[in-house]
Amino acid sequence: MPRNPYARLFAIPGATAFTLGNLIARLPMGMFSVSAVIMISGARGSYALAGAVTATGLAATAVVAPWTARLVDRHGQARVAVPATVIAALGSLSLLLCVRYGAPDWTLFASYAATATTPNTGGMSRARWAHLLKGDAAAVHTANSFEQAADELCFMLGPVLAAFLCAALFPQAGTLIGVVLLLTGVLVFAAQRATEPPPQGRTDAATEAAGSPLRAPGMPALLVVFVATGAVFGSLEVVTIAFADAQGHKAAAGAILALQAAGSCAAGLVYGAARPRGPLVRRHLLCGAAMAALMTLPPLAVTVTGSLTALAGALLLAGMATAPTMVTGMTLVQHRTPEGRLNEGMTLAVTGLLGGIACGAAGGGWAVERLGPAAGYWVPVAAACAALLLSSAQACATSTPRRRPARSRHVSREA
Repeated sequence: MPRNPYARLFAIPGATAFTLGNLIARLPMGMFSVSAVIMISGARGSYALAGAVTATGLAATAVVAPWTARLVDRHGQARVAVPATVIAALGSLSLLLCVRYGAPDWTLFASYAATATTPNTGGMSRARWAHLLKGDAAAVHTANSFEQAADELCFMLGPVLAAFLCAALFPQAGTLIGVVLLLTGVLVFAAQRATEPPPQGRTDAATEAAGSPLRAPGMPALLVVFVATGAVFGSLEVVTIAFADAQGHKAAAGAILALQAAGSCAAGLVYGAARPRGPLVRRHLLCGAAMAALMTLPPLAVTVTGSLTALAGALLLAGMATAPTMVTGMTLVQHRTPEGRLNEGMTLAVTGLLGGIACGAAGGGWAVERLGPAAGYWVPVAAACAALLLSSAQACATSTPRRRPARSRHVSREA
């Protein structure tokens, strides 16, 4: 086997094929919301309507995504992901047609809500790695780091690609090409049946409820940490756009935010190549502390210099702690999720993250309106500190000896 940890991953038969399909399917995740905002605001002349439609889609995803993931665990990735993707694609196409032909506003909300069935391809990919690398903690760490870097890359390139397509071709181009990429990627991913985790099958209602990830020891507290972490991302995006606009360079906001994602992507790859040391809970706590510390750089940069160049450098450095924090968090989710419910557990984590992004965006917008763009940068700092405190609390709770055997087993797995 190759010595390079990433080369060892892709030496596994079928790993390259399902990763390629997954990356193609994941790229549109950063395209759809930006494309919808451009398409709706351009046709209806209302950013408020565009924002409300995309918020409705986010709320619908928070409800539907865990249910879709549960079906994936029960019946298998290919059997559920393909029809779920078709339904989501039809919802996007319906939105496109409703905007194009001036349908009533309520049809936009209904169409975009239908896209909530989009499967969590990142979670399904992580579940495949966990299945293929079972028992090899170092390799799972590398795989999770790669997946987090892929997330950062897709969410960095997706909005840029969407904006370019909508501007260079026609307003609906971003949505249309996003649908094609999503369908193509999921079909390629689902075709790799040899690497797919075996479905768990149907269980009785009592067993289903008892085995829910939400009932796993330490899982609810960890999901709250994901909400706080999402608030860091959501507030940082809104405040950066507002600050760039106040400086008269709103168009530069995308490039500045891309630097933050680039720093996170690079740090994730480096972190994945390193050999993990110490208990997983402690690593998650240390990564959270680093994120909280580095998040103080952007407000200091804008307060001291007021320069977009200084802000760009600060965001590049601040992003270097987010990927390791997410990697260790997702690994904790894998450890705490009951056997056979891995897709559901990771989708719950993503749902918490999305909810936090929405809350952070609202909090960042409020701070910008009341206190100004420069002061708004303290919102992501506060969110990062909240994530650190919550992480510390759940780490202490996890390390406390339990009377129940099931809980002590979870602790030993994480150690």
